[in-house]
Amino acid sequence: MELVTEIYGYTKNFPQEEMYGLTSQLRRSTVSIPANIAEGHGRNTTKDYIRFLYIANGSLFEVQTLLDIAQRLHYLSKEQFLKLFEMSREIERMMGSLIRKLSIR
Repeated sequence: MELVTEIYGYTKNFPQEEMYGLTSQLRRSTVSIPANIAEGHGRNTTKDYIRFLYIANGSLFEVQTLLDIAQRLHYLSKEQFLKLFEMSREIERMMGSLIRKLSIR
């Protein structure tokens, strides 16, 4: 959820012409991460939960790619990019750990 808040804050400063492009895509893919985690958690089986965690992980990789694009287009400074990317890497590590632990059951 913290990553979502940060992304919304930074994308407010993206160029107006990106409102329906990179800004929208980055926001949607970021929101998709906790939404899929929550949806999976609400399912009846561990198998379903794991499936939704993998979907959330895919959205996370999309976010990482979009952050790289935003930095290359100079919409994010190197420092902003590194902060957001490291946040995303921490989420990636946490989800990977959760998936492994749930898969052992």
